[in-house]
Amino acid sequence: MDAQLLEGGFTNAPVDAAHAFRAAMNAMARPGRIEAIKGGQGPTPMSAAAATLILTLCDPETPLHLAGPLDNEAVRAWVTFHTGAPLVGAGEAVFALGHWDDLMPIDRFAIGTSEYPDRSATLIVECDDLRAEGTQLRGPGIKDVAALNLPDPDVFRANHALFPLGRDFFFTSGSDLAALPRSTEVI
Repeated sequence: MDAQLLEGGFTNAPVDAAHAFRAAMNAMARPGRIEAIKGGQGPTPMSAAAATLILTLCDPETPLHLAGPLDNEAVRAWVTFHTGAPLVGAGEAVFALGHWDDLMPIDRFAIGTSEYPDRSATLIVECDDLRAEGTQLRGPGIKDVAALNLPDPDVFRANHALFPLGRDFFFTSGSDLAALPRSTEVI
């Protein structure tokens, strides 16, 4: 067995997962705010923030889609070993991980149903960097206006128009994390 496969998990799983979950929920509750998240380290090219999210949010009953360069044998084996999450196609995914262009077209991912809007996909978008500048955001969790350097604001405007359906997003870079729930208006 490859020793690298065994590395990168939480050292104290209950405590590390609780801290990571809190950071993820804080990011989702305050769109545009950049949070530090730590605890996991996946294989290249996965960021520490993305690895920590995968360790926190995925389990054997949580279908995960890997896209682009993140869909490689090392990442697949790491995810399987550490979480047991089934690796699936885009249409079946509860979570998806990839760079923005690799996750396109976005309409491959579930938006939920009128009976079950929570049955949508959450996309974890690997970014070169995260900055609280650029596209302006308004909505729940934002006092006046927030900003985040989003890859394609029009896609997020269209996603918000589907509310209460739509997809939720996490953005990761290094050990930084930001989020954009479907309830956030992109202005």
